Amino acid sequence: MNKDQVNGRIKEVIGKVKEVAGKITDDKDMEVKGNIQKNIGKAQADFGDLKNNLKKWQLLKRI
Repeated sequence: MNKDQVNGRIKEVIGKVKEVAGKITDDKDMEVKGNIQKNIGKAQADFGDLKNNLKKWQLLKRI
């Protein structure tokens, strides 16, 4: 795993926690901010996955 994958998944979890906390406390602002953070984390993790896949593909191409 690369740092984008790790950091992205951490942001995803933190965002999901904030989103749920916002729903429980009826705090729409926290819920929205958590949803945004969750989606940013997902995008970062997906980018890390892409980088990892490209790296693997380059290694396979050399064989």
